[in-house]
Amino acid sequence: MKTDGPAESSAGEAAPPVLREARPALRIKDMELSERPRERLARLGARSLSAPELVAILLRTGTRRRNVIRVAEELLANYDYLSDLAQATREEIQQIPGIGRDKAVTLSAAFELARRMAEEKRGEKPLLDTPDKITDLLREETRHLTAEQFFVVLLNSRRRLIRVEKLSQGTLDTLLVHPRDVFRAAILARAAAVVLAHNHPSGDPAPSEADIRVTRDLIRAGQIMKIEVLDHVILGHRLEGRERDFLSLRELGYFHS
Repeated sequence: MKTDGPAESSAGEAAPPVLREARPALRIKDMELSERPRERLARLGARSLSAPELVAILLRTGTRRRNVIRVAEELLANYDYLSDLAQATREEIQQIPGIGRDKAVTLSAAFELARRMAEEKRGEKPLLDTPDKITDLLREETRHLTAEQFFVVLLNSRRRLIRVEKLSQGTLDTLLVHPRDVFRAAILARAAAVVLAHNHPSGDPAPSEADIRVTRDLIRAGQIMKIEVLDHVILGHRLEGRERDFLSLRELGYFHS
């Protein structure tokens, strides 16, 4: 006879409930193509993905019972911040079911790359996008020079310093400042742009005819080489009645045809 209560054993005790086996999580390959993490990243960009989705891409696979997103969610649930996870040891990461040595190594490599990128940003080269900044860079080096020194400031595509090349000493009337030398340095440094600079020991930064001629020659050469000449800065001395101790040939209009 069917009764409403739980079945009892022969001893009169209630029989333990039957445990149903948990259903496997939806596998990534069974998801709609557009909802898979890799496809979403390719279509929408990395910023559109959640942290579990990004971690899932690194982990690649889950387990028989849990797809890789579930594994990633469980991993992240053990840490308050991503920075805490980044500092975890591989042994600690491997405590999460579904994460073995290879997956832990992959995560460690990703976090190490992020750490190195942060270090690069902290030590990033200066932004040199104005003649004032170029002058600040070279002022101390040129302050006590008794002869003209020609510099090429090599910049990357974001106008940040790669390095400064010294090419010649004397005056632009007597020295050969050849485009070959200027752009050889730029090519070797993989520079996207250059700023020309030299000092006037007299203290007066007003450009000479030779300064203007050399500048225009180098502008034309840069156009051919696809390396932009951004400016030619002439450094002088800060004298009474003069607002600045330098002049920019771009600001003076010599870069316009």
